[in-house]
Amino acid sequence: MKKAIVIGGGITGLSAMYYLQKLNLQEKLNLELVLIEREPQLGGKIKTVTGDEFVMEVGADSIVARHASVMPLIEDLGLKDRVVYNSTGISYLYANNVLHAIPKDTVFGIPMNKEALFNSTLVSEEGKQAALKDFDSVNESFTWDSSIGEFLEAFLGKELVENQIAPVLSGVYSGNLHELTLASTLPYLVDYKNKYGSIIKGFEANKEFFQGAANKKFISFDEGMQVLIDEMETKLEHVRILKGVGTKSVKKDGEHYLVVLEGGEAIEADYVILATPHQVAQQLLAMEELDAEFDQFLNSSLISVYLGFDVPDEQLPEDGTGFIVSQESDLHCNACTWTSRKWRHTSKNHKLLVRLFYKSSHPSYGMLRELSEEELAKVALEDVRKSLGVKEEPLAVEVTGWKNLMPNYHMAHKTAISALELKMEELVPNIKLAGSSYFGVGIGACIQNGSDLAKIIANQLVDVE
Repeated sequence: MKKAIVIGGGITGLSAMYYLQKLNLQEKLNLELVLIEREPQLGGKIKTVTGDEFVMEVGADSIVARHASVMPLIEDLGLKDRVVYNSTGISYLYANNVLHAIPKDTVFGIPMNKEALFNSTLVSEEGKQAALKDFDSVNESFTWDSSIGEFLEAFLGKELVENQIAPVLSGVYSGNLHELTLASTLPYLVDYKNKYGSIIKGFEANKEFFQGAANKKFISFDEGMQVLIDEMETKLEHVRILKGVGTKSVKKDGEHYLVVLEGGEAIEADYVILATPHQVAQQLLAMEELDAEFDQFLNSSLISVYLGFDVPDEQLPEDGTGFIVSQESDLHCNACTWTSRKWRHTSKNHKLLVRLFYKSSHPSYGMLRELSEEELAKVALEDVRKSLGVKEEPLAVEVTGWKNLMPNYHMAHKTAISALELKMEELVPNIKLAGSSYFGVGIGACIQNGSDLAKIIANQLVDVE
């Protein structure tokens, strides 16, 4: 009997194991399965904290609904009736210490038509005129591998990009736009420019798709994201699950691999999936031949602070779901989600719940990372008072830090992955890398990654037979 071990019980590792179990039963692969997670509970960055009034996510708060991997898994788990969708409303940009509504006909701050461009209160008349060159210019050099920042500035002008687009896109992709490729962010922008002669015209031609996607764009569950994790764990009936057990090393041992646990147990395996952050995978493998590639991967850090108040969420601006902060402001946060407005299930009595994000890209982060949770809560409360005028003391506070755990894709990311996988295929062919460090930060991408790896292993076993 062959054995497959998945190290890491986050959504990627869980997905890999869920689909391995499914294929194991369907194809009668006779494969022994082991899942190892160093934390006492599964889920990785997905964890729900439930109090008397509020439901708070310490990690990811939702899943992009349209990703092809998402609904099939939810239906397979029998969770379709427990799905909840986000409420929609105006998104704001906090600039010059004032909330500015991001024009509704925009995607990541990029105008979908001339009206959306000229309705912006974030860009001067001169900046709007500069953006119009998008209609007359031609793309002669930009490809999917180009910097998205350089691409957007070339055709839409520096002011529109800096004042309206960059704060939104940088908030989503956690990086400097000049260091992110179009391929890793919005590759269809190149296609729009080439096909329609204009980025804005491309959006206008595809307006129905984006407007449809805006409604019910994100999903969660009636008792939070933990519902997904708990159900996946329940369904792993034919898997040995080790929780609260760290892994010390993974080494090649003849035709097999030896997974050594921190408690001393050594498990022999034929296949190993490392569904961990890249720095953990590098440490477990401890192979100098792979260090040059591993060292190219970058992470950033994030602090999340929830504040729940004994005030109705109607106190917020009408139809709003949150704001992103421009670089020029008196706030320390990068963004603020009005959680109780965006997700109705997060407050039992529709009281105000907000979530503030503090990223390592912010000039204040060096100071913030040294603060205690109580001090961080005070910083967050001051940000809420300045931006939203809420003066009450909070009923609930939840502070979470993700230190060096937020993947930050850059221009050389794709090349580094390709080189690393080639080396591993030669040196340790049945050890597979998985997760957001490499193949996409969204939950949908992680589910797809786990599913794909399960199929690869199953196909290898079928071919051997």
